Amino acid sequence: MVTSYCYDRGVTASDVAKSMVDTAGDERMANTTTRRPFRFGVQISEVRNGAAWKEQARKAEALGYDILVMPDHLGGRFAIGPALAVAAEATRTLRIGTLVLQNDLRHPALVAMEAATLDVLSDGRFELGLGAGGSFLPDYEWTGITLDPPGARVGRLEESVPIIKGLFAPDPLTFAGRHYRIANFDGLPKPVQRPHPPLLIGGGGPRMLALAAREADIVSIFSRMLPSGGRFRDDELKASAVADKVAFLRHAAGDRFPHLELNILVQVVAITEDRQAELERLSAKWGIPVDWLDSPHILVGTTRQIADELHAYREQLGLSYFVVFERHMDAFAPVLAELAGG
Repeated sequence: MVTSYCYDRGVTASDVAKSMVDTAGDERMANTTTRRPFRFGVQISEVRNGAAWKEQARKAEALGYDILVMPDHLGGRFAIGPALAVAAEATRTLRIGTLVLQNDLRHPALVAMEAATLDVLSDGRFELGLGAGGSFLPDYEWTGITLDPPGARVGRLEESVPIIKGLFAPDPLTFAGRHYRIANFDGLPKPVQRPHPPLLIGGGGPRMLALAAREADIVSIFSRMLPSGGRFRDDELKASAVADKVAFLRHAAGDRFPHLELNILVQVVAITEDRQAELERLSAKWGIPVDWLDSPHILVGTTRQIADELHAYREQLGLSYFVVFERHMDAFAPVLAELAGG
């Protein structure tokens, strides 16, 4: 069965957030947020030899990170499938995942097969993150893949998600859409986790958030990408902008919202005794107002200050799953230790 989705693009995240605040109030929104345990991940992509790659995965596990994720770009990177399989083999409890696969770079049938294979090889430790693509323009320039407008990229992802889920299911799948066709195909292998590995969808615009609200298990909240691709809106780093997106998700997901895990890919971790001075330095470096850096994407302060900030983001917005870049893995470890089991 082919599902046809219709979305009113005239409604923005701010519209929904304002409506919810006007009718229910900020306090009600906070009180209805499901408190989840914290989870912490590290995004690793640097190419190294096999022994060093395994050692870095073991280090992430030893420091207490819950999951190792990889981005999906060309140029100076390991291929995701083999690298994640090796990381899983080198560790015992560390989960593995993608943050995020670019839908433009591969057919959903291949995504389903690789995801299920990784889930089997890791004994059910894989998490599948998907996005519409376009964040790194050289991926398209190097390969000759056409960078279509955002609407077309999102449209393909809207079809890919039910295809991937359908191929994880027990029976053969037939699907006919605008972008993809599947003819009585039984996706194999089947994943260990049922009905499928946790599905993360990353995005920041209303249409992507609406897709995540109805299909995802985990939503990674990004700033919106500029239409030309390759860059994101700096003003949407702000905590208030993230709050708008959470309000939009709550409205769009309805009864599903308490079951969604909300993720942030942290852009900066800076442990310092002088939080204001570091924020002003970042403001000058990036050419953006200091108040935009009041953000769950920017973690600056003492270990205690950052831990308290993360508690507040969880209580107020329901954000519980935070991923840091490899370059911040050691600096963030004391914060992780402070919040472990919380």
